[in-house]
Amino acid sequence: MRRKITVLPGDGIGKEVTRGAVEILEAVAERYGHEFEFHYGEIGGTAIDNSGTPLPEETISLCKNSDAVLLGAVGGPKWDKNPSHLRPERGLLAIRKQLNLYANLRPISYFSSLAESSPLKKEIIEDIDFVIVRELTGGLYFGKPSERTTTQEGKEAVVDTLFYQKDEIKRIIELAFDLASKRRKKVTSVDKANVLESSRLWRETAEEVAARYPEVELEHMLVDNAAMQLIRNPRQFDVMVTENMFGDILSDEASVLTGSLGMLPSASLSTVGPNLYEPIHGSAPDIAGKNLANPIAMILSAASMLRLSFGLEKEAEAIEKAVRDTLDSGARTGDIAGGQTKTLTTKEMIAEIKAAILDQGAISHIMGAYA
Repeated sequence: MRRKITVLPGDGIGKEVTRGAVEILEAVAERYGHEFEFHYGEIGGTAIDNSGTPLPEETISLCKNSDAVLLGAVGGPKWDKNPSHLRPERGLLAIRKQLNLYANLRPISYFSSLAESSPLKKEIIEDIDFVIVRELTGGLYFGKPSERTTTQEGKEAVVDTLFYQKDEIKRIIELAFDLASKRRKKVTSVDKANVLESSRLWRETAEEVAARYPEVELEHMLVDNAAMQLIRNPRQFDVMVTENMFGDILSDEASVLTGSLGMLPSASLSTVGPNLYEPIHGSAPDIAGKNLANPIAMILSAASMLRLSFGLEKEAEAIEKAVRDTLDSGARTGDIAGGQTKTLTTKEMIAEIKAAILDQGAISHIMGAYA
């Protein structure tokens, strides 16, 4: 198989972890006889510095003419004082709109070898396996007006607009039900229907969609309760679906279940163009360039790309197995080290996973020093 992949390293540790994902994909190509053609574009702060915009037209064109997109991370304190239209995050929001990336899938899985890395008790997190389905192109992040203003009395004020069309709500909930029908057949729809009119429409739409899926259980949960239940009893969830901002917050909270943001991949799905794959973590400017970042979330995002965009299930499973085997061997980056004093660098962790792919189940000589 031959596929064209656009790589957007972005800012901070994005450059390091995307480099790792490309190495892993090259190993997969070598082992299974595929050809992946990588093309690089700029986004975020790096694009602002080099092109004067967080999302250059060349990057948009490159993405639209590819089979899938890998994105590292954007942002950093260097650009915090920029005007809003020149913030790195604007590039991320813009690429979602340009590619019509309406749905973000964030799987939350249990790694038995990392049980001690989570602050939660093992009996709470053991065997968790659920997916957060987040609406990605509507809500507060895209509503207009969104601006600073002044009242008639001349006082400083601000307005953000939460806007959804019913069709936008319907398509994300339908996706959640389709996914649940292939899993454990339960959808938890998260809203704030006791306060927000948008959430009341969300809940009504969820009921309408649920009527077409009699085999799938639907439960409604207020977002504040959902935040608590993620920590109290995460095993109750199968597919959680929610709007843009709630999904952003809850999926970051869920990272504590796996022990680190560095463990969680994501897939952003489009209705018309290529899908985009990225880790849920940020650019981590405090460790950028220090060879300390955990590349696993980016590598698992690449596995999702193989599965969802290219239909390469065997190859995706090979990456996931390599990650688990590497973790089971005791390999750790600093963020998931727990009490372990010896840790791997970013490059060493990538090398371990790559070795396990090329010789599935084998762990290279590097780990001898960490046994």
